[in-house]
Amino acid sequence: MKSETSGSRAYLISIVMVAVLGGLLFGYDTAVISGAEKGLQAFFLGAQDFQYTDFMHGFTSSSALIGCIIGSALSGLLATRLGRKRSLIVAGILFFISALGSMSPEFLIHAHGVPTFSLLVTFNIYRVIGGIGVGLASAICPMYIGEVAPSDIRGMLVSWNQFAIIFGQLVVYFVNFLILGDHTNPIIEAVGQGVNAVMPGSDPWTITTGWRYMFGSEAVPAGLFTVLICLVPESPRYLVMIGRDDVAMRVLSRINGSTSAERILTDIRQTITVRTERLFSYGFLCIFVGIMLSVFQQAVGINAVLYYAPRIFGDMGMTNPMVNTVVMGVVNILFTLVAVFTVEKLGRKPLLICGSLGMAIGAFGVAVTFGNASLSLITMLSIMVYSASFMFSWGPICWVLIAEIFPNTIRGAAVAIAVAFQWIFNFIVSSTFVPMFNMHLTPGDDFGHWFTYGLYGIICIIAAIFVWRLVPETKGRTLEEMTTLWKKR
Repeated sequence: MKSETSGSRAYLISIVMVAVLGGLLFGYDTAVISGAEKGLQAFFLGAQDFQYTDFMHGFTSSSALIGCIIGSALSGLLATRLGRKRSLIVAGILFFISALGSMSPEFLIHAHGVPTFSLLVTFNIYRVIGGIGVGLASAICPMYIGEVAPSDIRGMLVSWNQFAIIFGQLVVYFVNFLILGDHTNPIIEAVGQGVNAVMPGSDPWTITTGWRYMFGSEAVPAGLFTVLICLVPESPRYLVMIGRDDVAMRVLSRINGSTSAERILTDIRQTITVRTERLFSYGFLCIFVGIMLSVFQQAVGINAVLYYAPRIFGDMGMTNPMVNTVVMGVVNILFTLVAVFTVEKLGRKPLLICGSLGMAIGAFGVAVTFGNASLSLITMLSIMVYSASFMFSWGPICWVLIAEIFPNTIRGAAVAIAVAFQWIFNFIVSSTFVPMFNMHLTPGDDFGHWFTYGLYGIICIIAAIFVWRLVPETKGRTLEEMTTLWKKR
């Protein structure tokens, strides 16, 4: 119900729920490869015109990250030129094209079902297109939610975007499981000198068809998101920036009530006196803090754990590592909700600092106990503590701060740079984890295990110090107050 003083919370929630579908697609697109990659590898191992190597498969499995870097780098330009809403529509279209193209990369170009090098290139182009959509959504969804949400619940609403990301990953795990059904993933065997082959007797359905359905399943949420995002209003902050004050007033009135809307509109006008300010108009520290928030979110090593959880649990001797991975996913969901419901009460900094210290304890616990069969339970619990600590801190809170910490006139460009750094470090951490984890000083030792998690633990402590000394508390502040905050620093 709408009132003159409080506006319509139902209207606000409906807007946010549509926007967080972009977060769900973010999680869905980045995790869909986990179920499809073995069938995809087996398919291209059957190529006659080239040899599909481990390097090619590694690139194909992670090619979407290249698109993520491109999309996040372009997000500021698109958010400023097209607006937040139309940029999200573009992201939805890219998701949809990528899903259908990845499902059937032969469409109108290649012979269906015949693996060739040119088909591999086409497939990777479609994955990069989807990655561009992820990069756009990862930057603009929290930015949009932050700009439409009232200051007293902004942190909670932006945190739902992280919940949607984790939920999207869980959804695609179950979708892949349902698609696989009674079929089995092919078994890849090494035949010497780095050459792989599909073991005879592997299920042909998963090689020819299964992986296609997994990628194609994303078209359903992508299409829904693209349609629904057309129905939400443009961000009132952006509307004021392009001189549409009357439309901005209508949106603000529906969300906040007419009395509060007039005050908020006045504050927005006062901070948007210059529509295109230089990136460093508010000093180097403002941009540095935003970038380092993104860097630390990845440098603490969480994606190495999330992407390689089955491998880690398998190395620990767990009989069914996928079950442990699903349990960890459920724990992640629960602790993300902790952040959602406490961020406005406890503030951003306390959650980040506590989460950093919790991650450090978990990482050091893994470093000390990994490889000791009698301590495997402690190792697993340490991984759970590490992951859960991230989920109530750096996971959602980093997105909250990136969405709200920059002044209105540089937000589009600043968010784009910060999120681009996030994807770059995502790629660095993900690509270095396995080599570091498998390092040995002497044959058979566990040097790589304790070095990797010991390094992540040290980075977590540095992250806690960084937040304590340099990150401002933004709880309860309006977006317009960010201008004053950085001018005083």
